[in-house]
Order: sequence, then C-alpha cells, then structure tokens
Amino acid sequence: MSEKQKYPKMLIWLVAALIVLAAFAAFVVHQANLSRSKISVWGELPDFQFTAAHNGEPFGLEQMKGRLTVVNFIFTNCKSACPIMTPNFAELYKLYKGSEKIQLVSITVDPERDSLPVLREYARAYGVTDDRWVFLWAPTEEVVRLCEQGFMLPADNLPMGHTTKFTLVDCDGAIRSYHEGLDREGMVLLKNNIRQLAGTW
Repeated sequence: MSEKQKYPKMLIWLVAALIVLAAFAAFVVHQANLSRSKISVWGELPDFQFTAAHNGEPFGLEQMKGRLTVVNFIFTNCKSACPIMTPNFAELYKLYKGSEKIQLVSITVDPERDSLPVLREYARAYGVTDDRWVFLWAPTEEVVRLCEQGFMLPADNLPMGHTTKFTLVDCDGAIRSYHEGLDREGMVLLKNNIRQLAGTW
C-alpha cells in the first residue's frame, strides 16, 4: 500500500475514533444528568443573612450558591442529639477535605448562649480550620422563620426541640434531600446524593 493510500485510511479511523469518544462523553453527561434528576427538588431556600462565627461577616443564601451545602441545626450545650450529629458533620468535613464543591453549615438554635466566640470555640473543638464548615448565629425568631418557612422543618420548643435532619442544598439554593443526622443509614444516603450531585458539575 502506498503512502498516499495510507493517509486517507488513517484519517477515516481518526474521525471514527473521535465520533465514538464524543458519543461516549455525551452518554456520560446524559447519565449524570439523569442521575441528578432522580434527586427531587423539595423547594427553594429564601434569601437570608445570618452572621458567620469564624469572621463575623454576613452569610446567607448568596454564600451557599455555587457549592453543595449540607445544613443542620445545633446548639453547643446540647446533651442528646448534637453529640451525635456534630461528629457526623465532622466526618463529612474530613471526608471532603480539599473539595471546593461542598460546604457545611451549622446554625445555632440557642443564640442566647451560643455567642460568636462560643461557636468559634465549638468549631475548634471539632477540628474546623477553614470556611468549609461555617457556624451561623441569628436571633431566635429569624432562626425559627428560616427553619420552618425555608427548610420546612419543625422548630418548636427551641433549643431542645430542634430538628435532627441534615438538609442537602444544591448549588442553586434548592433543597434536594433530607437525611436523619443520628444514624449511619442517613449518612450513607447523604453521601450518595452528594456524590451524584457533585458529579454533574
């Protein structure tokens, strides 16, 4: 076979390979989007602005957008649910170390006692060294409003009556799933949903 005959065949094979690769890439994207679409949208978070303990700056919906955010409600003197929930959050914090796609937000339901310095010390006790895990403060009435009207979770008899749910919010500020923060099954399902959503962008 002459050199002149080889080049057209090589070109044909190259074009065919590129078509196959493009088709495969399209299939992967389609599967990722399909996977993402299987995780329901429960609602859109309203705009809000609380205070971040680590720097005293405002933190709200705008700071959540662009990253997957897992949110929970805690208080530092809690002796029942929080000693289980917060270590589970610490596990997520370590698991996603180095990822800019995922952040954690803990909102105190006891602002009378959980001042910004108290929240900062609580964060340090759980190994928080950066802004991937943010602790937020706001007056009780604002916390109740956001919990009930924004996250659609109960906020009765605070601080003891706070929810134990972890809420997964997508990069557009939409609530995608709720997970029980006290058991391993809830954590496994949460990690699975994070993996699915993070893999689509």
